[in-house]
Amino acid sequence: MENLLLQATFYLGAAVLIVPISVRLGLGSVLGYLAAGLLLGPALGLAGSETHDLQHFTEFGVVLMLFLIGLELEPRTLWDMRHKLLGLGGLQVTLTSALVAALLLAMGEPWQIAATLGMLFSLSSTAIVLQSMTEKNLLRTAGGRSTFAVLLSQDIAVVPMLALIPLMALRSPAHTTEEGAAQPIMSLVEALPGWAVTGLTLGIVATIVLVGHFLSRPVFRFIHASHLPEMGTFISLLMVIGIAFLMMLVGLSPALGSFIAGVVLANSEFRHQIEADIKPFKGILMGLFFTTVGVNIDTGLLADQPLRILALTLLLMLAKTAVLFLLATLFRLRGRDRVLFTLALAQAGEFGFLIVSFASTQAILPEMVAQRALLVISLSMLLTPLLFILHDRLARRPQRGGDQPADEIEEKGTVIIAGIGRFGQVVNRMARSAGLSTVVLDSDAAAIERLRRFGIKGYFGDPSRPDLLQAAGLAEAEVLVVAVDSPENATRIVEFARRQRPDLHIVARAYDRVHVYELFRAGANDILRETFDSSVRAGRYVLENMGFTEYEAAKLSQTYYKVDRAALRDLAELWVPGQPIHQNEAYVARARRLDEDLRTALLDDQDDIAADRAAQ
Repeated sequence: MENLLLQATFYLGAAVLIVPISVRLGLGSVLGYLAAGLLLGPALGLAGSETHDLQHFTEFGVVLMLFLIGLELEPRTLWDMRHKLLGLGGLQVTLTSALVAALLLAMGEPWQIAATLGMLFSLSSTAIVLQSMTEKNLLRTAGGRSTFAVLLSQDIAVVPMLALIPLMALRSPAHTTEEGAAQPIMSLVEALPGWAVTGLTLGIVATIVLVGHFLSRPVFRFIHASHLPEMGTFISLLMVIGIAFLMMLVGLSPALGSFIAGVVLANSEFRHQIEADIKPFKGILMGLFFTTVGVNIDTGLLADQPLRILALTLLLMLAKTAVLFLLATLFRLRGRDRVLFTLALAQAGEFGFLIVSFASTQAILPEMVAQRALLVISLSMLLTPLLFILHDRLARRPQRGGDQPADEIEEKGTVIIAGIGRFGQVVNRMARSAGLSTVVLDSDAAAIERLRRFGIKGYFGDPSRPDLLQAAGLAEAEVLVVAVDSPENATRIVEFARRQRPDLHIVARAYDRVHVYELFRAGANDILRETFDSSVRAGRYVLENMGFTEYEAAKLSQTYYKVDRAALRDLAELWVPGQPIHQNEAYVARARRLDEDLRTALLDDQDDIAADRAAQ
């Protein structure tokens, strides 16, 4: 017991120490867990022989992960995305697997090893890529959406990969059947003829689908009626563990069954509760799994063959880049979207660690090959932040003639709207409904096409390009609305428009408070924070439900709105570009005084309200 507690302390302590640092550095949690394992194993030698047994236990995290992935994929959503999932995503997995396998066959590897490595190297890092794209506001772009579709396809593709790998085993893996309650059942199934096993397999899959569809709701309602929160966790774990056992009983991957069950339950009203119950267990098990992978990585191999490992890593990334660039061209991604799609998915992914471990237990990958694969996956993931830095630099360059050309603008309007997302759409509809003529610009060709299907004219092109703004009638327009997603592009558009038209009225959407100050310096007249108005309205509803009348709540919210906007203008004068706000003493002092002014104004309003009530 003492040894178990000491080892648990080592594992948890290393994760708590290193993983947050890795995330803060932009490397993601997966690399943090690997680094924790490297610290425990090769560096300090604190991990003992328990690591191998622990890794088998933590592999159940894969089952939970695929169950949660299935839970997020409603059948209707999958059907709507079928073209990108099967087309773009399916081709990426297939072509990359084939190309990597062909390269490995040329190097003299057996076809089973080449096919297995081809499949696992076709996957990319969902955690690192999505985190990086979210931080850089790239998910809304055409390249970001295509990247997400491919990552989703890869996650789904893991299920058939885990089912195919045992069929390619070089030899039967060694099975050790432990004495226990499962042994009689396993022996009974093994004694069945082939046709009976096939029938049992189909029956189990059908049972998972039917029970999940028809019985899950009454069962969860019954559990919910007990008002015992832990019972929800019990039934969620019971469901996943039971399905895993049934799939293993007939020789199938437990991940396949859990994925099917997740998809079946995706439309359930209890989906979010199930996800909340399962997610902590998945996070802990997956974190421990990646830590044990780090413990087992052979750093001596990297020290002995650094050039070979690095060459294999770069060869893999170049092969994936070639396939991705080809697919981006075939699916008509252009310019920055093509660069993003190509570079973002060029690395191997965290699922590769799982497949390496699984293939090793199935006696497909020899120890040396498995260790090389783990090192290649780790190094490629470590290079991913550099790929995003390269993307950022390439994205700053002007679009070249080979990219999709901007539309030729045939008309001009009194209002120019740069960016036709959710914000710009509302402004455009309101202006056009009032009889104003508008010119809409957006760099998302799909958004412009959707707009045209509703009979609204829009033009494709980057609104931050000076020539496009001039062609849209900047010299004659009366109002410019800046509603692009990128804060940097929004500030650039405002600066250019103000230089060209000192008299132009500019309405700009700001991402946050600092962006407000940047737009103010750039010359915008009216600046709206993305969530400010809706937040003030939410505050008004709070007041109404705490005893204030509609009139009183409206008066207080109007006062808050006016005082806060005036305060923001004052603070903008004190803001220093590049200096953190909390380190600007003049700014902090003025902010404190303005908070007092706001509190005083609201108290004065409440005194007036109390006086009005007394007078009545």
